[in-house]
Amino acid sequence: MASGIDSATGELETGRNVGPQLFRRLRERILNGELAPGTRLSEAEIAVAYGTSRQPVREAFIKLAEAALIEVRPQRGSYVSRIDIDAVMAAQFVREAVETSIVRRIAATATPDDLADLDAMLAAQDEVAGLPDPQPFMALDEAFHRRLAEIAGQARGWDYLQPLKTQMDRVRNLSARTFPRPALVGQHRDIVRAIGRGDADAAEAHMRDHLRRILEDLPAVAEALPDHFGRAGR
Repeated sequence: MASGIDSATGELETGRNVGPQLFRRLRERILNGELAPGTRLSEAEIAVAYGTSRQPVREAFIKLAEAALIEVRPQRGSYVSRIDIDAVMAAQFVREAVETSIVRRIAATATPDDLADLDAMLAAQDEVAGLPDPQPFMALDEAFHRRLAEIAGQARGWDYLQPLKTQMDRVRNLSARTFPRPALVGQHRDIVRAIGRGDADAAEAHMRDHLRRILEDLPAVAEALPDHFGRAGR
């Protein structure tokens, strides 16, 4: 299978540790689906594409394997891992518990400035929701959920969630290609309106419905792309 690596990936920042930079860039390319499950990753080709030696590539591969984003097959090479369905389900469960608690808290504490920030984020989402490329919207979606955590005083809690929701984010990026993104903005708006009213019950209900959307999307995405999915150890 082709490696999927080309010379258009861009240079790395000089004066900074190369391994972590490679890890972040390759991680992002896997999460957004640019490097699809099953793609063979060549240390040599990546080193050439990013203008570096093979040692930092090897370091990045180790971290990607620890994050369950690549699979190292002895005598065969390294491949982008399949999306672990069980990990997606577990991440959804944890994220729902955390984020419903977050919106309940900020429904009681959000200031006018907080609400203005959230409204501005919704306006930015409206502007990109109809673009063919889903990535600008997905970046704003991520920023919106992080901002909710920050308002609740749980920025660190949001950071703790990141490695847990890796497989979930891969599904979200796949479903974003076909799911009507304006509908997601509408769900975000329902959450913000409930927060603005100080209605913790409604904010929680809207967030719960929003985060459970992936449970509806997952079967359809897995059926359309069966080679992209698997379960750990199978």
